[in-house]
Amino acid sequence: MARLGCYLLLTLLAVLGANALAAVLDLIPENFDKVVLKSGKPALVEFYAPWCGHCKNLAPVYEELAQKFLFAEDRLVIGKVDADDHKSLGKRFGVQGFPTLKWFDGKSDKPIDYSGGRDLESLVKFITDNTGIKLKSKKAMPSLVEMLTDSTFKEQIGGDKDVLVAFTAPWCGHCKSLAPVWERVANNFAGEPGVLIAKVDAEAPNAMATAEEQGVSSYPTIKFFPKGSTKPQEYEGGRSEADFVEFLNAQAGTHRVVGGGLNAKAGTIEALDAIAAKIHAGETLSTVAQKVQKAAKDITDKYAQYYVKVIEKFAKGDGYVQKELARLEGILKRGGLAPEKVDDLTIRTNILRKFVGEKKDTKDEL
Repeated sequence: MARLGCYLLLTLLAVLGANALAAVLDLIPENFDKVVLKSGKPALVEFYAPWCGHCKNLAPVYEELAQKFLFAEDRLVIGKVDADDHKSLGKRFGVQGFPTLKWFDGKSDKPIDYSGGRDLESLVKFITDNTGIKLKSKKAMPSLVEMLTDSTFKEQIGGDKDVLVAFTAPWCGHCKSLAPVWERVANNFAGEPGVLIAKVDAEAPNAMATAEEQGVSSYPTIKFFPKGSTKPQEYEGGRSEADFVEFLNAQAGTHRVVGGGLNAKAGTIEALDAIAAKIHAGETLSTVAQKVQKAAKDITDKYAQYYVKVIEKFAKGDGYVQKELARLEGILKRGGLAPEKVDDLTIRTNILRKFVGEKKDTKDEL
């Protein structure tokens, strides 16, 4: 008997503990006006139904949102209404589907519909933008992944950028695993104005039409849109950072590496590389210099003139190429440079190496 009593006590404590951890306020007709309309505090309210699948998917995200803003409970309400059980509240505020999120500004009984993404980041941003209340956690670097909606999707796709888009859902486990990888890919291509790494929250009211138009039926779905085209290419490769970097380099003609740097081909110009190689094939420096100068006149790439500068300095002797290469490599190793400067110096070292030539194995073949 004593054992049974202990068991019941532990069960009761567990239930109470679980309820204590819940940060989302349960709203009913008896407390709604007092908590939401007369408290003077802005409120985000979810109208849901227990049987609704989308509501179940949103539940852990919404609870996490409330937990994060628990420190500001004296200034903000995050609540929910079981509109299936309390139909009067749903009818009162024009709820026609589930889940419906409404924002009450604390001054009026006329809420506005929340139509943004249902991921945690979008919800946090909405609250902060409307209240000025910021999370107390360590400030994170701003995301370089662009969230696209029905309107912005049409603006970005088919323009002057190659766009890689991930269609995701806030409840999707694979999407959550992809998220940090996607952020790193966006960071890697931050220096490429012609490449955009984007996301579409396929279940957000302001993006559902786009997901439907694109035939998205599972998550994450990844599509690549070449610049100037609205016809996508389905991405079916691996989902590591390196896989995405390799894919984008092949499709967009970029030369990025994991981590955001540039590879050895970045900035080099094939036509001028072929001329520079003739130095090591026995052609005189003056002849090579003339050919580089002539060829560079017809090349619009801004680094074409750097080839001209290098060959002119090279022709004067004094080991210019080796000295300049060592100097630039030393600057890069010291670090502390802006990303644009790192790219520029990397490209210059790539070009200088074209004049140094490759070391040849002097061993005879057996």
